[in-house]
Amino acid sequence: MKFLLVFDFDHTIIDENSDTWIVKCAPERKLPNGLRNSYQPGCWTEYMGRVFVYLGDNGIKEDEMKRTMTTIPFTAGMIDLLGFIGENKELFDCIIVSDSNTVFIDWILKAADFHKVFDEVFTNPAAFSSTGYLTVQHFHAHRCAKCPKNLCKRKVLKEFLDKQLERGVSYTQIVYIGDGGNDLCPVMFLKKTDIAMPRQGYTLEKKISQLAQSLSPVQCSVLVWSSAIDIMSYLKRLIKE
Repeated sequence: MKFLLVFDFDHTIIDENSDTWIVKCAPERKLPNGLRNSYQPGCWTEYMGRVFVYLGDNGIKEDEMKRTMTTIPFTAGMIDLLGFIGENKELFDCIIVSDSNTVFIDWILKAADFHKVFDEVFTNPAAFSSTGYLTVQHFHAHRCAKCPKNLCKRKVLKEFLDKQLERGVSYTQIVYIGDGGNDLCPVMFLKKTDIAMPRQGYTLEKKISQLAQSLSPVQCSVLVWSSAIDIMSYLKRLIKE
C-alpha cells in the first residue's frame, strides 16, 4: 500500500504565484509597462527571463530575492498537511510538478523545513550567473499541443511512474493536487482508481466541470478542496481503509 501525492506549487502549496511575487523586489514594487506587456501566451519562461534581467540590471541581489520569496504565505491548512505527510512518509511518496523554478521552490521549502517531505521536484531549472543574475530554462521539450512549451505535466508524471515501475514501485492510488489550467493534462491521464483534487474556484476546477458538462468527464474521481485540511481529511480516510 503506497500512495503517490502529486502537488502543483503556485496557488496550491503556496497561496500566491511565486513568479509574480518576485516583482516586490523591483523598484517601486512594479515592472515597467513595456516589460509587463511583453508576455506572449505559452512563453512564460521567456518572459520571466526578461523579468530577472530587469531585476539584475537594477542591482537586486540573491539575498534580497530570497528574503522576499520566503515571506510568501502557505495556503490555508498546508503547513498541517505537509507535517502530516512528513509523519507518514512510509505510506506516501510525494512529488512537486510546477511551472515555477528550482531556486524559488528550494528557498521556500527549506525556509519552512518541508524539503524532506518531497521525494522529487520537477520544475524549470534556475541558477544565478557569475554576474549575480537569476537565469531560468525550460524544464524539457515535448510534443503536447495542450501545454506550455516548457512543461507538459502529463509527460513528467508518466515518466516518473515508468521510472518507479522499473524500481519495482507501483501505487495503490495517485492523488493529484493542483489549481491551474496546466494541471488538466496530467489529470486526464489519471485512472478510475486515482483522484484529482482541484482547488475550489480556480481554473482546474472550472475546466474539469466543463468537461463533465460536455459529457467527456475525466476518468478519475474528483474532490474539490478549499483548505489543505480537506486534503488531509481525505488522506486520513485513505490510510484507514
